[in-house]
Formats: sequence, C-alpha cells, structure tokens
Amino acid sequence: MLTSVDRLLFVRAVPIFTELRDDFLVRLASIMDELSFPANHRIFREGEEGRSLYIMVSGRVRVHLRSQELTTLEKGTCFGEMSLFDSEPRSASVTTINACDCLILTQQQLYEAIDETPGIAVNIIRLLSRRIREINKERNRQPSTQETTISPIFQDALQDVTSTASSQVTTTPRPAKVPSPAQPIIEYESPWPY
Repeated sequence: MLTSVDRLLFVRAVPIFTELRDDFLVRLASIMDELSFPANHRIFREGEEGRSLYIMVSGRVRVHLRSQELTTLEKGTCFGEMSLFDSEPRSASVTTINACDCLILTQQQLYEAIDETPGIAVNIIRLLSRRIREINKERNRQPSTQETTISPIFQDALQDVTSTASSQVTTTPRPAKVPSPAQPIIEYESPWPY
C-alpha cells in the first residue's frame, strides 16, 4: 500500500497532470485505486471498452497489437489515458511481463474532479494538442518508401465525390487527384468571388 506522498509523486509524473496545482494532484492521488496484477496477465485487450488510466507503480508491461509488440512500459509510466477522454474501444492490448502494481483512475473519477477544478481540462487539451503536433511532425519527417496505394472501393468513392463536386462547382470537370498524406482529400474551388 502506497503512502499519500508516494501516490502524489506517481500522479505528478503523469504527463497530462504535470502542470496541475498540487491541491488538485493530491485530490487525484487520494481517489485512485491500487491494483496488483500477476506476471503474464492481460490487463486489457485491444477492442475492449475501457474507461481508466493506469499508472505503473512497479513491474513491467508490454503494449501490443495481437502478437506485435509496440513498446514496453515500466515504473512511473502510464497507459490507457486515451480512454479517459473518449468511449472508443482500447487501441491496443496490455499484458504484464512480471508482477505489477498500478494506480488506476477511472473516467468517472476524473470527470468528477474536473467538475471541482475545471483547469485540468485546459491542461489535458494542451497535452493532447502537443502529442498530435509531434505525431504530425514525425510523420512528415519520414520519407515515404512506398507508393501511396488506395483501395479500389476508396478510389471509386473518391471519383464519385470529386465528380459530383466538380459538376456543382464548375462546368469543366477536373480529374481526381490521389492525395498524399499531407494534402486534403478534396480540393474545392468556390464559384463565389468572396
């Protein structure tokens, strides 16, 4: 069982909480549950409903898609944070490598805490925006080694949408362009001068 100070230190290390005031961190730390998992235990599966964040207190876990390992996580890291903000299924599975102890924050606990201190929402939005920017920068830095391929179904749908848009916007149809990942899917030219 962790002391209040230990809980606070673990919560403070979670990136989405680093910029929060201490009083709010103390509140979060006090409402979190502690759980222990044995070695080789699947904490959750890809596709399952999830509404909780896990903070690693001890041990190691692997994050994977079926048999493909994405990463391993250790003490002081967290996983499952996306499920705090949406109701989508888990995007990956997490399985313990050895015995693990975790602090767990549920979506409901977080929302109740946000009701009391709305500033957390701003910090969370900032962090998620930063992560999206980092992913976009990394994606743009990586040279494409493969030609962009589009499934025939998507090509047909793209052609239909482009043809329809072209016939409504201009009398001269333009051929559809296959967008690169950095380009918008449909280019639209307004017939209005403003």
